[in-house]
Amino acid sequence: MNPQKGDLYLIPCPLGETPPLEVLPFPVKKAVEEIDYYIVEHEKNARRFIKSIVSRKSQSNLNFSLLNKYTLESEIQEMLNPCLEGYDIGLISDAGCPAIADPGSLIVEQAHIQDIKVVPLVGPSSILMAMMASGFNGQNFTFNGYLPRDKRERNVEIKRIERISAEQNQSQLFIETPYRNNQLMESLLNNLHPQTKLCIACDITLPTEYIKTLSAEEWKKTKVDLNKRPTLFIIQK
Repeated sequence: MNPQKGDLYLIPCPLGETPPLEVLPFPVKKAVEEIDYYIVEHEKNARRFIKSIVSRKSQSNLNFSLLNKYTLESEIQEMLNPCLEGYDIGLISDAGCPAIADPGSLIVEQAHIQDIKVVPLVGPSSILMAMMASGFNGQNFTFNGYLPRDKRERNVEIKRIERISAEQNQSQLFIETPYRNNQLMESLLNNLHPQTKLCIACDITLPTEYIKTLSAEEWKKTKVDLNKRPTLFIIQK
């Protein structure tokens, strides 16, 4: 007789060095206490997070599968084998909510294919928190991921999504590799219409959190250093 399938728990992490239990609810702690099988991006980061949530948990009993840019498609299905044997699995991102701007969506997709119950737990999502704090249209928005690295292509894309924002009354979110934030900010100010609104949401949930919405014209008079700081950019025309 086959055992009842285990569940796939989507376990959120803090967005920085904030103590986890300051931003994560009790069900996250309870899940970490009970689960010994995990799918993660980096084992070292995951072990540190688990220890910070449940310090007494035995690390030697933990089992990790790595999901990152090197993972083969053929390996993804096998990662859920413990669920088929009756064990729960925790999916952990390096930061924020699993499967949101995160490769974990591949695991979630496979869980549905294998009829494994998916249990999302509450935690900080920089995308949603930035939208909440922006003052922009929260009923019609899109997340664009990364804009093109090439400067000319990036400028074209900025004008394109600004036009969509105006035509559809749609907030446009995007991110950049933190050490290139200042270059992206420069491109935005050089290409956006002066009255287009731009929200900068930086270091969300951290002591250095900075969230501000101004017009592009007003941002040109404001000094802010975004270098190496996790940042969400949102525009609305």
